Amino acid sequence: MIFLKAFVVGGLICVVGQLLIDLTKLTPARILVLFVCLGVLLGGLGIYEHLIDFAGAGATVPLTGFGAALAKGVKEAIQKDGFLGIITGGFQACAAGVTVAVLSGLAVALISRPKDKG
Repeated sequence: MIFLKAFVVGGLICVVGQLLIDLTKLTPARILVLFVCLGVLLGGLGIYEHLIDFAGAGATVPLTGFGAALAKGVKEAIQKDGFLGIITGGFQACAAGVTVAVLSGLAVALISRPKDKG
């Protein structure tokens, strides 16, 4: 059942993104930033945690999940380190994921030999 929940929630997040692309003049980059900021807002308010509990990877894999992870890292770091946690918390919480994404992109670029659109 968790797979169905993850599929439905993740799919609905993607549908919202596609509708924003199709029905507004927002660029994909602005939509991505909107999703991360929405995740930070909902994560900071403690709302996104309920969605993660319900849908698992369906809520953590999309960009809103990245934003929620940033907010959670900042909240935990503030409790531990005080004011300095505002700056360091998001980096500590998401460092592994960002590193994997960058290294994966590098590996794919080296294997596939991408060319400039010209």
